[in-house]
Amino acid sequence: DSLLQELLQISICVPDAVALISCLTMYSLVRSSHPATGVEHSTSCYFYHAGEKNLVVAGANVLRVFRFVPDLDTRGKEEEQSRLKMECVASWEMFGWIQSLASVRLTGAERDSLLLTFKDAKLSLVEYNPDTHDLQTLSLHHFEDEEVRGGYIHNECVPCVRVDPDNRCAAMLAYGKKIIILPFKRDMTTGAEGEDSISDLSLDGLALGGSSRVMPSYTLDLTTVIQTHTVDNIIDIQFLHGYNQPTLLILYEPLKTYAGRIAVRKDTCRLDVVTLDVKEKLAAFIWSREVLPFDCVRAVPVPQPVGGTLVFAVNSLFYLNQGIPIYGVSLNSTGDKDVTTDILIKQLEGVKLSLDCAVADFLSPSQLVISLKGGELYVLSLVVDSMRSVKGFHLDKAAASVLTTCVSLACPGYLFLGSRLGNSLLLRYTSREVGQARRVEKEPPSKKKRLDMQGDWLDTELEMDADFEMYGRQETAQHKITAFTFEVMDSLLNIGPCGQVAMGEPAFLSEEFSSSSAPDPDIELVTTAGHGKNGALCLLQKTVRPQVVTTFELPGCQDMWTVFSGQGKQEHAFLILSRTESSMILQTGQEINELDSSGFFTSGPTVFSGNLGSNQFIVQVTPYSVLLLCDSELVQTVPLDLGSPLTSACCTDPHLAVLAGQAGQAAVLTLHQGQLSLLKTRIGELPGRAKSNFLAISLYRDMSGLLSSQVAGGVGRGERRAGRQESTGKTQELDEEDELLYGSADAGGGGGVQDQSQEEEEPWMRHLEEVTPTYWLVGVRENGNMELYSVPDFSLRFVALNFPHQADVLVDNMSTRASTHAEPAIHLDKLSPLTEVLMVGLGMQGRRPILLARTRDSELVMYEVYPYHSRSLAQEQLKIRFKKMHHGLILRERRSKTKSSPPPPPKMRYFSCIAGYEGVFLPGPYPHWLLLTPRGELRTHPMSIDGSVTTFSPFHNVNCPQGFLYFNRKSELRICVLPAHLSYDAPWPVRKVPLRCTPHFITFHIESKTFAVITSVAEQTNKIWKFNGDDKELSIEDRSDRFIYPTINKFSLQLFSPNTWEAIPGTKVQLDDWEYVTCMKHLYLSSEGMHSGQRGFIVVGTNYSYGEDITSRGHVKIYDIIEVVPEPGQPLTKNKIKTMYDKEQKGPVTAISAVSGFLVSTVGQKIYIWQFKDKDLHGIAFIDTQVYVHQIHSLKNFLLVGDVYKSINVLQYQQDYRTVSLISRDTNPMEVYATEFTIDNGHLGFVATDSMRNLCVFMYSPDSREAMGGHRLMRKADFHMGQHINCMWRVRAKLSDPSTSQRLLSANEKRHVTWYATLDGSIGHLLPVAEKTYRRLLMLMNVMTNSLPHTAGLNPKGFRTIRQNKKDLRNPSRGIVDGDLVFKFTDLSAALKAEFARKIGTSADEIMDDLAELDRNAAHF
Repeated sequence: DSLLQELLQISICVPDAVALISCLTMYSLVRSSHPATGVEHSTSCYFYHAGEKNLVVAGANVLRVFRFVPDLDTRGKEEEQSRLKMECVASWEMFGWIQSLASVRLTGAERDSLLLTFKDAKLSLVEYNPDTHDLQTLSLHHFEDEEVRGGYIHNECVPCVRVDPDNRCAAMLAYGKKIIILPFKRDMTTGAEGEDSISDLSLDGLALGGSSRVMPSYTLDLTTVIQTHTVDNIIDIQFLHGYNQPTLLILYEPLKTYAGRIAVRKDTCRLDVVTLDVKEKLAAFIWSREVLPFDCVRAVPVPQPVGGTLVFAVNSLFYLNQGIPIYGVSLNSTGDKDVTTDILIKQLEGVKLSLDCAVADFLSPSQLVISLKGGELYVLSLVVDSMRSVKGFHLDKAAASVLTTCVSLACPGYLFLGSRLGNSLLLRYTSREVGQARRVEKEPPSKKKRLDMQGDWLDTELEMDADFEMYGRQETAQHKITAFTFEVMDSLLNIGPCGQVAMGEPAFLSEEFSSSSAPDPDIELVTTAGHGKNGALCLLQKTVRPQVVTTFELPGCQDMWTVFSGQGKQEHAFLILSRTESSMILQTGQEINELDSSGFFTSGPTVFSGNLGSNQFIVQVTPYSVLLLCDSELVQTVPLDLGSPLTSACCTDPHLAVLAGQAGQAAVLTLHQGQLSLLKTRIGELPGRAKSNFLAISLYRDMSGLLSSQVAGGVGRGERRAGRQESTGKTQELDEEDELLYGSADAGGGGGVQDQSQEEEEPWMRHLEEVTPTYWLVGVRENGNMELYSVPDFSLRFVALNFPHQADVLVDNMSTRASTHAEPAIHLDKLSPLTEVLMVGLGMQGRRPILLARTRDSELVMYEVYPYHSRSLAQEQLKIRFKKMHHGLILRERRSKTKSSPPPPPKMRYFSCIAGYEGVFLPGPYPHWLLLTPRGELRTHPMSIDGSVTTFSPFHNVNCPQGFLYFNRKSELRICVLPAHLSYDAPWPVRKVPLRCTPHFITFHIESKTFAVITSVAEQTNKIWKFNGDDKELSIEDRSDRFIYPTINKFSLQLFSPNTWEAIPGTKVQLDDWEYVTCMKHLYLSSEGMHSGQRGFIVVGTNYSYGEDITSRGHVKIYDIIEVVPEPGQPLTKNKIKTMYDKEQKGPVTAISAVSGFLVSTVGQKIYIWQFKDKDLHGIAFIDTQVYVHQIHSLKNFLLVGDVYKSINVLQYQQDYRTVSLISRDTNPMEVYATEFTIDNGHLGFVATDSMRNLCVFMYSPDSREAMGGHRLMRKADFHMGQHINCMWRVRAKLSDPSTSQRLLSANEKRHVTWYATLDGSIGHLLPVAEKTYRRLLMLMNVMTNSLPHTAGLNPKGFRTIRQNKKDLRNPSRGIVDGDLVFKFTDLSAALKAEFARKIGTSADEIMDDLAELDRNAAHF
């Protein structure tokens, strides 16, 4: 172990060092518990098969795949066109953040592959593998050797990948100056004979697999191709359309310029076009364009038949193509002067915009949609003449939408806008023709002007063009301009970027929970999210907190069911409670009463109760018989003897299945014409051969149509189409003229025009077809087989062996039936036995079949059914497989000292409609809600607030609409509803409150229970402050009406009430223009003269930013929130803001805190400690600091200070001497983003996050030699997060455990969990762990890093190593366990768990107990 070796080396020099370091190193675990929600890249491709387009979306380290399904809820209006929604079908979290994304169809493939790039220069080619229903890595390329780096340690350039439109090769830009070409094989035949088979034996060939479709990559030698300039500072690379060979465009800036030199050098960009011969690794220069403005941002290749490329600059827009003069327009008055030389730039009339941060995608060959940095959507139409050269641009503002990071054409008629700053949207666009712009030769000038106003577009179009006159009158082609309308169809929630987080008390907490004396407080999180018009507050709770309607004490109940009576009312009429010796029947109407005389069986326990026959009949299962009732009258009794009492049952209309536990026998009954008849008893047995006993059974009604032996429509069609494309591809290569007319024969394009109209209908239309329900029985036997029988003919259709091993994929073993009879499988004795299975259809209209199974130690395993078509499957086999779903829940109880085996966990309950959600509830020691909505992502929400839940049932009633019932540990029956203000279809239950302005800071005022929020609105200004010798003056600048004025942020402070999340009227404090808020906190200050003791105030630090010539000064503002008599009809107005102090300081106030009742603030480069006395601040102490302090946190009398360049300092305030002094500091430079303390009993660590996305833990250890007597802080742990962290906060670790009433750990009294939120919308925590646990998990981490196949071939250890932009002499100290990797252990199969545990010399149970404890310690919110 590298850490131990380092320690040993130190111990040779310093004999006592090991003892010191071992007691002073703080071990911890970092784990993210909310995935990143922002979207940065998107592409649409045939991800699963050639029959259906999917949308692939990436943000931070998460990759998600969506399919398009019709929105069937809104389909009642009989629209001619169905509304499409996005359903998530797969998602992966990676050990690396995705930098760019592209799709490619390799030769002979049935589906598209994905190219993903990662920092610094890694490229992975991955594709979907139907055998494992997972991503498989096809090839890995990494270009991080010293030669390619060119001596740089760190490079800011984004590695981006581009794919040739005909899928012949891909190009990747690395380090901003190297272009790497990745060729793909075009024909699959050459490998068999000749030289290719020999060359594949080289190292490259072996590394990529012998019969690889990817050829070895090579670096494009740009110096020989482009000899006139050195290619450096590449802005963009793109492949052009319509060339025979792959043709690459390079937009770059050979010699950079800067703002101060624009007057003399502004045409610095160049565009060169190079053609590639990938087989011979040659390249040839074709054409170039020299003088382009310095602010070019991207190139957008124009598809066939137009060809060429657009170049976006910040203030201008150009069209370039080979052999055609350049066409450029300027978009504002800055752009009018952009280019000095021969390019004729025309002004685009009536347009005033800039293209920085703009993203674009083509809707049709001559129209593209552009989303600007402010969220406006413009449609740019290229006006093309008969020679296919662009003669004009027409810009039409179509809509204003979300601030967009990526845009892609999702499927025909639909556009996806991905956003990091707001929710991502799916828009439907419809086009209509606005009219025709016709070139007319002689028109009176008045008409010309009017046309111009009408069309609001190009003047160049209406004027006569010089080259136009050559063609005469007959060529006055008509240009149809289409306008587009956009409407939102669907959106993806994004809670990022999380700037600041405040903890507050939940507003709607039921009295039953708020009065409880639990050691852990209930808190919820409120984060600031978004920017500009996407600004919002996000309210997050990790756990479900039910709203209790009433509570009853009912001791001794073991199980309960709610049933409908048959009178057509859709409300539950009876509640059946089962006890050990009797059953109790309650009638539930307006009130709940016990039924005295009825046909129900009450003299013994009830096994199961439910409804049959479209809720007309009630069935009650007792240990020895089955009763059928109508309303509460007994209709029929069916005695059953299966060798032992019945122990479980389940029903799906019209079938009922029962199981006798000890005998292991099952029977199925069916309701027919109002009578129950026994359908089958000895299921799956052949005469003379006894089958192994059943452990658990479940009935399932399939609405997905997946469980069939037919080939599903979409796939067969896709394969046919792929064949058709291959043939069209061949013919078109021969005929170039056709290629120009019909577009290139690229596999994604559908080959020819005729197919496309058919294709648009197909993929999602199949979701509208009626599915006839089929019935199935799932059973798990003692020998470990999981069997699927079709009902009512009870033929065995699917067998999976060794089901308790929890393999990743369950494969059908029908063909190898011989060995599956009564032989017990291997190693099953050690595993915890299964107690229950449940198969349900969730998702959109139950189209996602899910199989759940629970073991005796409460653990859960989930599988989803996915379609699987393989040549190896026999004709009659089901075309499915089961894939394990990774839920990461640890539901086992803490093992008690006595080691008695736990009772089996209570039954899982499916619910169809609780507050509009369907899913499964898991009762037990750690109750959870599992939801799978039409959105398609599995959500697991814990409900720990009421301890363990023994049984659960949905309950729909007049007084409790769409609610539920459950029994808690104290035998209290609670009748509850889900709080409606939260959306549960999110990783954590969330409510997003739109603000429509940028939120900056938020804090919770504890006494008044309100939130104070600082927001800002950007307004355009034409004023600027200037220095006139002795004072400053405001001057007004007048520019032309096409000038884009700068914006100024106007800040304000506003109170929000957590009850309604509305702004409290009359509490807005508007700050001055030019006054920027730099910090706001809720601080406890002792203010003499007003009252004794300390009191909470809202303190704001500001700064007046007037520009660089004028000294900036700031204010400290202290506000108190006071209670007043509310205005009539407005209960919220009981709080007002009262200004206690607001005075100018000698410099900018950039950070504030409080220490022992005194205010701490920075003023310029000094830190002052003030006493708040008689409504004034009196200075007590000060100390000088470094460059720019923006973080101060206090703990007792210590101050942790974060500097934007100079890392962190630790100060101490001494009350007796009234001085503040420096204890220790980190001497290495670090650009700090956020700081916080981490506390583990007697040990104090200092956490800092930096601009390189790292998280470091420092400690004060005066005894170690490198600490120079304590003057230097020691970096004891470091970890690369891969996401920017701007905000951290601390919570005491959990003391209580939901499953028991006593406290968890007394050690947690003084252990704090440090939580963080990232700018990509992820939330996670840093948790101190004991050294023994750390060592065990570190070994596990090393084993898992080497033994598990990681998505896209990324190495967790390499990803988590600290990244730095300068060479550092210190080694990475690690010291932090990667929780995201270690917690993958819970979802491994039993065999892998045992093997990994054996490798590190422990047992799987011990590791699971360790993980469970760590999971419970941080189960907050």
